[in-house]
Formats: sequence, structure tokens, C-alpha cells
Amino acid sequence: MGIFGWIILGLIAGAIAKAIKPGRQGGGILATLLLGVVGAILGGWIGSALFNVGINEFWSLSTWLLAIGGALIVLIIWGLLTRRKA
Repeated sequence: MGIFGWIILGLIAGAIAKAIKPGRQGGGILATLLLGVVGAILGGWIGSALFNVGINEFWSLSTWLLAIGGALIVLIIWGLLTRRKA
């Protein structure tokens, strides 16, 4: 999968992760989409390292699950880092 595919996958995975995660996250939609791209890369790395399954094909179910899972992890970490104390 080329760089353009990674970007599109990450953008969509970031939007899905934001819809899945309850509550408010820091940052706007642009930050969420960029975090989705980072999450897709993280998900691919975790999948390769732990499960020997990488992000190879755009329309593969494992690709989407890894990308969304990685985006959720990055989004949770981002939320913890940007959380304001009341």
C-alpha cells in the first residue's frame, strides 16, 4: 500500500476512532485526523510485532482493525496529555 493509501486509511480510521471513543477529546477534527494517520502507523507496527499481521492491503479487515485500534490508542493517549484539570 502506498503513502496515499496510508494517509486515506489513517484519516478514515481517525474519524472512526473519534466516533467510537466516548467523551470529548482535545483538539479539533484536523488533530483527530492527523492522530488517525499516526494511529494507523502504530497499529501496523503493533500488528507486525505482536501478531505477525501487517497493514498490507487497503480493503483487508485486519488492516482496518489494526488501523482503528492504533488510532484509538493514540487518541486515548492524546486525551490524557491534553486533559485540563478542573
